Amino acid sequence: MIRLVKDKLAGAGMLALAGVPGLVVFAMILGLYGRSRPILAAKPLSELLFSSSWHPLRGEFGLFTFIMGTLWVTAVAVAIAIPLCLLASIYLAEYAPRRLREWTAPLIDLLAGIPSVVFGVWGVLVVVPLIKNHVAPLAGVSSSGYCVLAAGIVLAVMVFPVIVHVSVEVLKTVPNEVREASLALGATRWQTIRHVVMRKAMPGVIAAVVLGLSRAFGETMAVLMVAGNVAAVPKTVFDPAYPLPALIANKYGEMLSVPMYDSALLLAALALLMVVLLVNVAARAILLRVERSVQ
Repeated sequence: MIRLVKDKLAGAGMLALAGVPGLVVFAMILGLYGRSRPILAAKPLSELLFSSSWHPLRGEFGLFTFIMGTLWVTAVAVAIAIPLCLLASIYLAEYAPRRLREWTAPLIDLLAGIPSVVFGVWGVLVVVPLIKNHVAPLAGVSSSGYCVLAAGIVLAVMVFPVIVHVSVEVLKTVPNEVREASLALGATRWQTIRHVVMRKAMPGVIAAVVLGLSRAFGETMAVLMVAGNVAAVPKTVFDPAYPLPALIANKYGEMLSVPMYDSALLLAALALLMVVLLVNVAARAILLRVERSVQ
């Protein structure tokens, strides 16, 4: 009887602990919404989200420019990171000798632990001059180097260890019997990896990409240092951008005596949080469909 009571108490305690992360997210949404209500009551949501006019002293708080800056930078980062990360993960999991894997694993972990400000400094010293002096002239355009492409490259390097580490672990969980069966049927090693191993590992790989995407959306310091921070919607990857995290980091604490200014910035934080949640929900829906197709 005592053992059953202990089991029930332990189960209830673990259930409560498992629900804490969800409650924290819910509390964050409620807190940000509560602080954003003044601006939402004063102006229609459509104007706040789809207007490009950001002039706090005139009471204009359009967030469209900053939302588009976030989407541009994240899209470029993901476009660069996904192919490189998947190819690197396949090589490390399927082709690389054991000694090479043992050497690269701590290096990837070290890359994940580097502070974002260090990535930002590296972007300013290396990536920005490279784009300004070489990449932009090759494309026939003029750029200061502080642009969407620079921020995307820095972000891609930052999410690289997250995606690679998780993807390698997922690929290693695929049973060797599956590989051997495919090879026994006459498939080449690459055909086995492409059509068998990747098919079995696809749900985990998608989860790894979502983790990297979530970090890319919320990254602040490195992007703030190389994106250019010009409040205009980018037209090309060589144009500067002003993502939402950079806006909040730059402006929160400044000019809060301006009416509605702090409320507008907290609405920007709420918008960023909701974008990340929507991306994760969409990725989860895709993941479920992929799992069903694999089964």
